[in-house]
Amino acid sequence: MKGLHQQSSLLSALAKHNIVTREMVDTISADFIRQKKPFVRYLVEDKNINAEQIASTLSRSFGCPLIDLNSFDTSLVPEGIRNEKLVRKHSALPLFLRGKVLFVAMSDPTNHDALEEIQFNTGFSTELVLANETSLMACIDKVLEADSDALDITDMDAEELAGIDVQDDHQEDDSIAGGDKEDAPIVVYINKILLDAIRKGASDLHFEPYEKSYRIRFRVDGILTEVAKPPVSLSSRMAARLKVMSKLDIAERRVPQDGRIKLALSKKKSIDFRVSTLPTMWGEKVVMRILDSSSAMLGIEMLGYAPEQKKIYMDALAQPQGMILVTGPTGSGKTVSLYTGLNILNTEERNISTAEDPVEINLEGVNQVQINTRAGLTFPGALRSFLRQDPDIVMVGEIRDLETAEIAIKAAQTGHLVLSTLHTNSAAETLTRLLNMGVPSYNVASSISVIIAQRLARRLCIQCKTEEHIPESELLTQGFLPEQISTIKLYKPVGCDLCTGGYKGRVGIYEVIKISDVTANLIMSGANSLDIAAQCQREGYKNLRQSGLEKAALGVTSLEEINRVTNN
Repeated sequence: MKGLHQQSSLLSALAKHNIVTREMVDTISADFIRQKKPFVRYLVEDKNINAEQIASTLSRSFGCPLIDLNSFDTSLVPEGIRNEKLVRKHSALPLFLRGKVLFVAMSDPTNHDALEEIQFNTGFSTELVLANETSLMACIDKVLEADSDALDITDMDAEELAGIDVQDDHQEDDSIAGGDKEDAPIVVYINKILLDAIRKGASDLHFEPYEKSYRIRFRVDGILTEVAKPPVSLSSRMAARLKVMSKLDIAERRVPQDGRIKLALSKKKSIDFRVSTLPTMWGEKVVMRILDSSSAMLGIEMLGYAPEQKKIYMDALAQPQGMILVTGPTGSGKTVSLYTGLNILNTEERNISTAEDPVEINLEGVNQVQINTRAGLTFPGALRSFLRQDPDIVMVGEIRDLETAEIAIKAAQTGHLVLSTLHTNSAAETLTRLLNMGVPSYNVASSISVIIAQRLARRLCIQCKTEEHIPESELLTQGFLPEQISTIKLYKPVGCDLCTGGYKGRVGIYEVIKISDVTANLIMSGANSLDIAAQCQREGYKNLRQSGLEKAALGVTSLEEINRVTNN
């Protein structure tokens, strides 16, 4: 009741200053009860209300001083009282001490519990300073990242950059600073590139040789951007350096190779890279994927599922048997969706085994098997072994052939929950793909519970996005329904210091289909993907395009971005 009263007083203040309308108050109150996030953050992220307007309005209404955290020196934050658990729990950041008074930045002036708990834990009297929610979260991340003992490359000299460690899973830590003095600049340069990629939040790095040039590109939020053009004469030395770090054969340049790097940033933090080399006309191209284990711990609420889609997925995970398939192109977030599901299922009572190529994220409590075809360990071989080891849940990294599909389906039909991926464009095409592989239609119809097709779209920066006015005729052409036209509000990217080209981060767009009896009968009768897709529409399931338009209508992303990642 106390929380509801605080929420009501905040809404009343915002409604009084026309930040929210009186009509919105009741719907916001009802919707917020289902959320698991602080109320001001909910208003900013879910209702797209400008964070600066909220902060300035609440400052006037509650008589609280307002601080601009964008220009605040985070070195002033007292080190001894940075309690990450408290800071994250209340979205409250201790800023500085003045005598015996600790000034605390928050976006919610009614959250007195936070001030009392911080006062109890620190022993200092607390004083509230109001902050913009967006800037507050960025400042909290900055302070806590500094506390995690991660490296700051901006102040590092060449000797420090060369001394960063690469860890080998089978050997003691091996400093990558070693080598000929002639190679020392290459060591420093590559270490700086890797750390730059981590700092910018890149998912992939591309080192690409050409006849007269050499370029390095980062993929950030799904988009490749050139970041450097070192001399082409360094091409072979840079490829050799990356191969040494990945424990690959530097003498072999004629065939592709795959490796892995664990880069030790500090005693507490390390980052994994998956490395792939490819011989091209002008040298070896090297692509590195940054593997972030924290993405598996995000929680399903953070992935962008609509409430009804989330319920279908959670219900399927709760079943003792059946198959859940996640589909989409490379880089569409399939692995994160699967690992999020595994993380939910990962309890002491369950035996979970996975067969992956490669193992991207390590999960404590899950038996993960790295496929090695050269040594004779294949997906079918691993699956057969799993079934002899009393499994409850089995994950297959990818169904690539008929043999793997048949064993996975057999497991799903005999009391096991099976999760896997396929490279298809939609849920309906996944079913026909399995049929084309040679899987009997009655096995497909009886074993598959849920299919999730997905894409990743860039999120609009909530700090700088601006409203976009599009003619009604164009909105109808894009796929919006006539009854939506009068209520939707679309936004477009602008760009600011806190984002890249008006976007920051990504959100999932999903098509989540539960196989009904009618759909199962269609599969049995040999229906094509168009017939199955039409039946899913009749049952009320949103396809990828419709889910994307819904995200645009909520202001999460732009119509331009939805057109980029889905079929218009």
